[in-house]
Amino acid sequence: MGDHQYFRGYTLFLFKSHVTELHFLTTEIKMTFLKEMSLVAEACYHAFGAEKMNYELLGNGDSHLHWHLFPRKTGDMPIKGPVWWLDPEVMYSDDVRPTPLELEHMKQRLNHSLDKLLLDK
Repeated sequence: MGDHQYFRGYTLFLFKSHVTELHFLTTEIKMTFLKEMSLVAEACYHAFGAEKMNYELLGNGDSHLHWHLFPRKTGDMPIKGPVWWLDPEVMYSDDVRPTPLELEHMKQRLNHSLDKLLLDK
């Protein structure tokens, strides 16, 4: 779970080893990584009632394979567009930083949703 939750359910999915590019992975590992990320994104979608998921793998600020998974809902931004158009002072405000207890509940929701998906697959 992300430290800031302007987009409720915002999740980071990190590759365990330090790798900077998808094409540096073997095909088998790349496909496993993408499949696992997709499952976590689907669990996030269900756990937090998303209408749409945004997926981003950038690596410009932190050169390590990691996905930003944003559950999106109608009207969740003052203007229609990608999450990065939101004013950073709003997106990273302490007002949207969950308490440790809230964060734990969010993790439990995501894990429950992921467990359910894995049982159904």
